[in-house]
Amino acid sequence: MLVGIYPVEKTQTAYSATRYQAVLLLLFCVVILFVMISGLFFYRLHKRLLPLQKAMEVATKNSTIPQKISIKKGKIDEIAQLEFAFNQMSQQLKESYQKEKEEEKLRQKLIADISHDIRTPLTVLRGQTAQLERENLSEKGKLTLTSLNQTISYIGELVNNLLDYSLLQAGKYPYHPQVVNIVRLVRVAVASWYPTFEQKDFRIDVCLPENHSFTWEVDPQWFNRVLNNIFQNVLRHASAGKYLAIFLDFKTEQLTIKDHGPGMGHLSANQGLGIGLTVSRYMLEQMSLEINFVSSKHGTSVQISKKLD
Repeated sequence: MLVGIYPVEKTQTAYSATRYQAVLLLLFCVVILFVMISGLFFYRLHKRLLPLQKAMEVATKNSTIPQKISIKKGKIDEIAQLEFAFNQMSQQLKESYQKEKEEEKLRQKLIADISHDIRTPLTVLRGQTAQLERENLSEKGKLTLTSLNQTISYIGELVNNLLDYSLLQAGKYPYHPQVVNIVRLVRVAVASWYPTFEQKDFRIDVCLPENHSFTWEVDPQWFNRVLNNIFQNVLRHASAGKYLAIFLDFKTEQLTIKDHGPGMGHLSANQGLGIGLTVSRYMLEQMSLEINFVSSKHGTSVQISKKLD
């Protein structure tokens, strides 16, 4: 009886081994099938998301509004919803950008019209005040006339600043940078203002030695515009101190303009620094320069230097 048991056990062992191998083969096929299906799924997903990625990359590089992508007809799934949302966003951005451009054109036209409309009566007022200056006025009348002339000039400066700001924002203010000797440029600007400050009894300290110099790449007209704005503010807001100093630090290549006025802290927002300072900051920034103010009750120091990288 023992002789007949061995073939049965051997057969069972072979069957178990075969079944084990079949299970392993089945599992291997399932894994391969799963990998193939997953790969196909992610390939199709990547293929559908790729146009979105390219559209965003083009918009980022060119700083433009992303263009719409084509959507294939078919089942509306999550990716299709994302594509519809992307196209909707692109359309909204395009409409918003177009509306902004139209509003900017209207704003520029409005500013130009207002500037023209204000300049006309200012010209008339200047003619009338010039006629009054030839009249025999009392001391009080002369003081009033002087104050009126200052107010007219002040309004004219505000109009010019407003128009300049509008042109700068529109990119229509001519910019011609060149390498300029800063000592010579500042010296010419100070010389043009010197008589005005002398007339107002300012004590003027100027340290611009001819044997030292350095150059900046700037637009001479823009830089003069900035200096004129600073000198106007000194004349208007720091006349009580009767002091003006202009000097250059050749080691740090920094221009400093100081006064002994009450300081900028006493000025309210509507006393003329806003638009002119904004124009000056914008011009200096385009020329890779920066402006800093150090102000106290003893006066204000305006510092212009190269922008740090």
